Amino acid sequence: MVVGCVKEIKNQEYRVGIIPANVAAYTAAGHDVIIEAGAGLGSGFTDEEYVAAGATMIPSAADVWGKCDMMIKVKEPLESEYKYFRKDMILFTYLHLAAEKPLTDAMLSSGIKGFAYETLIERNGSIPLLAPMSQIAGRLSVQEGAKYLEKTFGGSGMLLAGVPGTPKANVVIIGGGNVGTNACKIAVGMGANVTITDVNLDRLAYLDDIFGARIQTLYSTDHAIEEAVSKADLVIGSVLIPGKAAPKLMKTAYLKKMRPGSVIVDVAIDQGGCCESSHVTTHDEPIYEVDGIVHYCVGNMPGAVPRTSTIALTNATLKYGLQIANKGIEAACKENEVLYSGVNTYEGKLTCENVALSFGMDYTDPKGLF
Repeated sequence: MVVGCVKEIKNQEYRVGIIPANVAAYTAAGHDVIIEAGAGLGSGFTDEEYVAAGATMIPSAADVWGKCDMMIKVKEPLESEYKYFRKDMILFTYLHLAAEKPLTDAMLSSGIKGFAYETLIERNGSIPLLAPMSQIAGRLSVQEGAKYLEKTFGGSGMLLAGVPGTPKANVVIIGGGNVGTNACKIAVGMGANVTITDVNLDRLAYLDDIFGARIQTLYSTDHAIEEAVSKADLVIGSVLIPGKAAPKLMKTAYLKKMRPGSVIVDVAIDQGGCCESSHVTTHDEPIYEVDGIVHYCVGNMPGAVPRTSTIALTNATLKYGLQIANKGIEAACKENEVLYSGVNTYEGKLTCENVALSFGMDYTDPKGLF
């Protein structure tokens, strides 16, 4: 199989889908790897390193798209890349289709076989290809939130940890999953007062065991969230339903009860955001204000730390990518049924149930297709 990788073209996106060590693994398995020249530079990987690992460097992204059987990326394709889709191609990347109807339509009309990192669910219920970026986004969320609490960015001027004789900042984390847990680690480590909400009592018990008296856990209801955020200096939105649009748990009405200059970091923005007042921003212009509350809603947060993010992501994706490259997506899914959960589109059919539910579209079980 010819495995391809192109430079990401999303604003301020420096991650790359394959690193030289991955190239060596694919070529050792008998595959040809073609890489767009310069694709890895943003993450610190030179063309020479790729060539030494066995890749062929191609000057044009269009040529890589045209020649590969499986395209490995990081972010969902942008509109300018839709023209490269074709029925005999596998696209292996984050897709976030529930937040991208035009991309969904383009993939269905082209017949491309779309495999989404974020919907692959292992037998133990884990989401292994989303987990490393969730860890990074969770940790970054507090780092970014602390920065935008600074007065120079329109924040209230609160230091998360405070100093002796001053109050600490109040951090509220909505969602106790991978993102929320990692946000909690950093917020606790920085000395803030931390409250975390979730609807899973077992998860809250787990977080209570880990963090003990350093955090407050709350069962997530509209009332509990409204009360908690009214006292918050920083709110982290970290709710995820794999493949489905994020529920709007943070209501716009709640903003008026918050202190002006407080900050919301909506990590769920890739799936549409969990705040009613959220819309996607970029690293160039990461924030905006609504009712005096600073919103940070960057759609590719881990792209800010591409070296760490790329290595973490490719560590996770390699074994699944090899399974697909070695067998083809159909045989690979039959051999390892976990892979079916990652197939979002297949030859014009929408094969992710949560995406179908988000758009009110017809769903086709991929197990019935191959």
